[in-house]
Amino acid sequence: MDASVRGQRIARARRRRGLSQAALAGLAGRSESWLSQVERGLRQVDSHSVLTSLAEILRVDVSELTGDEPGEPRGSQYAAARETERAMMAYDALESVIDADTAVHAPDLARLRLELERANRAYQAARYEEAGRVLPGLIRAVETAARTCPRTDAIAVSALRSQVYQAATMVLSRVGETGLAWTAGDRAVTAAEHADAGLLAAMSAFRLAHVFIRRKHASHARDLVTGAASALERSGTQGDPERLSVLGGLHLADALAAAADFDRAAADRSLTAARRVAERLGEDRNDHWTAFGPTNVRIHEVSAAVACGDASTAVETGETLDLQHLPMGLGGRRSQVSLDLARAYAQQRHDAAAVNMLLAAEQAAPQLVRYDTATHDLLALLLRREHRASTPQLRPLAHRAGVI
Repeated sequence: MDASVRGQRIARARRRRGLSQAALAGLAGRSESWLSQVERGLRQVDSHSVLTSLAEILRVDVSELTGDEPGEPRGSQYAAARETERAMMAYDALESVIDADTAVHAPDLARLRLELERANRAYQAARYEEAGRVLPGLIRAVETAARTCPRTDAIAVSALRSQVYQAATMVLSRVGETGLAWTAGDRAVTAAEHADAGLLAAMSAFRLAHVFIRRKHASHARDLVTGAASALERSGTQGDPERLSVLGGLHLADALAAAADFDRAAADRSLTAARRVAERLGEDRNDHWTAFGPTNVRIHEVSAAVACGDASTAVETGETLDLQHLPMGLGGRRSQVSLDLARAYAQQRHDAAAVNMLLAAEQAAPQLVRYDTATHDLLALLLRREHRASTPQLRPLAHRAGVI
């Protein structure tokens, strides 16, 4: 495609998103003058990785910028995804529903709850491979329980089934398996409805919203969490820490969705709402695996700022963030600050500082760096403008993460 035509496509997409040249250039890790030359057709963009980065920021398919046919989605490195998918496709207990005389061993619900706790703890510690070893058996067992349990246990089993699929949603979304995560999240919502559990339904909406954000459906995520938050507030929180934690989590998800849509004003409003809930809660907690509290609100302030391209605010907030009050075991939450700071430094073209932050994240949570798709994109950007003398550890890090 002619450079001027491609440049015009990029400029149109940028204006539709309401972004200035400076904002788009900063988010893409490029200079404003570079983008200006691209849009005027004075510079050609042939690099697939650069075009992919621009398309993701502009929330369009890369084919809209290139005029080519849409390509296949990028695959995931997460080996446990296929076994989890097979577990979700299995209907082992269906025979017992069709033929009541078919013998099926009833799962031990107490043991399943312990396995669920193990999966959630592994997820929050960023041990995604351990969680992946637990989830397939857990899914098969809870599906068997749902089809074979006595009617008197149906509500309890539906509640457990919702929580199992919530755990699967979190893990699969985090490792880049967003299609499978969407299916798991949908099952979590349905199971919560069968359990007639409002709080579980709100929690399921919270998990599913993060999948929508990762799949570039920020407006759908916002609709989902704002509706859930309004319903939860109408039903009353009554100072209940669990309900407050879920409500606060919904506001934080809304902030990230608004930031993904580059709506800074809406993101700030949602962060303010979350901050007020955290003040009512009064401490950092981890009810229903939400990790909600004042510190997590501050972590989301950093994430929202960097998503909006406000690197200076992200750095200022992130560098002064005190994580000592976070509950134990939240390795993923702690390391997210390093990942966001790395992105902010890269937006400022402080690549050595960005690499140092990535190395800190890897030391604390190596599987987070290995599987996080946004971190892979950042590593690819840093490699494109690599200056080996100042970032000698970049290539070994990218190799360990599977980027090269």
